[in-house]
Amino acid sequence: QVQLVESGGGLVQAGGSLRLSCAASGTIFAIDAMAWYRQAPGNQRELVAELTSRGGANYADSVKGRFTISIDNGKRTVYLQMNSLSPEDTAVYYCNADLYVVPAGGAQAYWGQGTQVTVSS
Repeated sequence: QVQLVESGGGLVQAGGSLRLSCAASGTIFAIDAMAWYRQAPGNQRELVAELTSRGGANYADSVKGRFTISIDNGKRTVYLQMNSLSPEDTAVYYCNADLYVVPAGGAQAYWGQGTQVTVSS
């Protein structure tokens, strides 16, 4: 059974930093892409950053220059380094991964349970 477990959320003052981690466990043959989404109260879930197996990284305009996504393939863990945080970054952050869990199948999408990030002004 494949699971994504997030950690690293919490409360931080504006201007501070946090690093989120998301570890994938279970039978995984390969990682196609891993990403972070967030959802603030009353808002739709939005893509924050993604990193594909082809090496490309994409960021939401609102976080460019402040957030950095990275992957440790050996640990099957994706990180989101968040700097210069503002109250507008307050949300539940979700890890998403497209994983190959069977040898001949296509990639399947998995979600973590979410971790709360609260930025105080």
